[in-house]
Amino acid sequence: MKFKKFALASMASAVALSASLMVPAAQAAEQFLPILSYRTGAYGPVGTPFANGVTDYYKLINAQGGINGVKIKFEECDFGYDTARGVECYERLKADATVVHPMSTGVTIAVTAKAPETKVPVIAAGYGPSEAMDGGVYKWNFPLMGTYVHGADALLQHFAKLEGGIAKLKGKKIAYVYHDSGYGKEPIPYLEQRAAELGFNLTLLPVPHPGLEQKSTWLKIRQLRPDYTIMWAWGVQTSTALKEALATGYPLNKLYGNWWAGSEVDTADLGMRAKGYNSLALGVSTAYGSKIANDILKNVYDKGQGTGDKAQVGSVLHTRGVTAAALTVEAIRTAQAKYGKGKVITGEQMRWGLENLNVDEGRIKAMGFEGLLSPISTSCADHNGGAFTRIQTWDGKQWAPSTGWIEPDQMVVKPYLKAAADKYAASKGIQRRGADDCQ
Repeated sequence: MKFKKFALASMASAVALSASLMVPAAQAAEQFLPILSYRTGAYGPVGTPFANGVTDYYKLINAQGGINGVKIKFEECDFGYDTARGVECYERLKADATVVHPMSTGVTIAVTAKAPETKVPVIAAGYGPSEAMDGGVYKWNFPLMGTYVHGADALLQHFAKLEGGIAKLKGKKIAYVYHDSGYGKEPIPYLEQRAAELGFNLTLLPVPHPGLEQKSTWLKIRQLRPDYTIMWAWGVQTSTALKEALATGYPLNKLYGNWWAGSEVDTADLGMRAKGYNSLALGVSTAYGSKIANDILKNVYDKGQGTGDKAQVGSVLHTRGVTAAALTVEAIRTAQAKYGKGKVITGEQMRWGLENLNVDEGRIKAMGFEGLLSPISTSCADHNGGAFTRIQTWDGKQWAPSTGWIEPDQMVVKPYLKAAADKYAASKGIQRRGADDCQ
C-alpha cells in the first residue's frame, strides 16, 4: 500500500515536472543598451579600450545584480569610425534602445535629427556638437561632463595662469594642429573669437586623415615657434605628431592635446621620450588602483568575464568608457526613482533621468569614482551638468593629473554656446522649449 502511494506521488511529480519544462520561465527584466564601437579601421587601437570599458562596466553591474534588479542587455556594433556605417548600426539597434552613445562627432550629428522621432536620447560625453548642452534647443542630446568648447577654454585658462593672467596672453603665439574633420574644426570659431578678444595670434594647421603625414606641419611649427601648441588629434595622428615634434625640437611641455589625444596608446611606445607631453583629462584621467577599477577586476576579470586585456583596466580610454557607461546607469537609476524601481525604462523616461542627474560627492564615492570625477548636475536647460577638466601629463611611464579642476569661463562660454544653439534652432525651425516642457 505504501509502495502504491509512493508510485502515485512519483507519477504526479513527473507529470508536474514535465509540464513545467513545457512552459518557459518568465524572462527577467532587461534594459537594452547598444554599444556603438570601432575596433576595426584606422582608429581601432583607440576605439577598442573605450568599448572594453563600456562593456566591462555593464558586466560589473550585472554581476552586482543589475540596476535595482534589472539586468543590462547589450549588443555591440562595430562601425569602424565610418559615419555611414555608424548610422546603419544606429538604425539596426534603435528600436529597442534606451539611449545611444554614437562615439563619433559625425554619427552624433547624423542621429541628432533622428532623436526627436525615435525618442532615443543621445549621450555624447566629450564630443560634439558643443551647443547641444543647451537643453532648450537640443531636447534629446546630452554632452555630459564637457564639450570641445569647454576644453578649448580650459586650455586658454591654463596658459593664462602660466603666463600670470589672462591679459598676458596678448601677443602670444598659439598654434592649433587639428584633425581635418568636423571633430577637429569644431573649436576653431571659439578660438578665433578669443584670439580677437584677448589679442593672441592663432595659427591653424589642419592634418588630413588619418594623420600619418605631418612633416610639413611640424616644419611650420619650427618656423613659427609658438608659445603653446594645442593639438586636436585622434588615433595615429597623436603618436605621429609627438615623433615629429621631437624630430623638430619642439618642447613637449608646450604641447597640449585634447582628451582624445592623451592615452597610453599615444605615448606608451615612446616611453620617456614623450615625457612632459600634456593633454586634457575630461572628468577622469587614469583609475589605476581606484575602487571602480578594483571592483571590475574582482567581479569581472577574476571570474574570467573580462572583455580585453586585464592590464588595460584603469587606463585612460578604458576609464573613459567605464565613466560613460556609469553615467548611463546613473541616469537609469534616476529615472527608476521616478517611474518605479525595478522597471525597464523607456527612452522618454531615460531623457527625464538624464535631465535630473545629481551625481554629487557622496554618489561619486558610492560609485567607486572618488577622486576621479567632479560632481555632475543636469537640468532641463543644462544638458552638460558640469564641465570641470584637468590637465594630465605623461611622466614617461603613465598619465597623471598635473593640475586641479579647471572650470570654464561661463561668462564667455555660455553666451557663445547659446548663440550657436539659437542659430541651429533657426536653421531647423525648432522652437525653444518653455518651462511647461521641463516637467
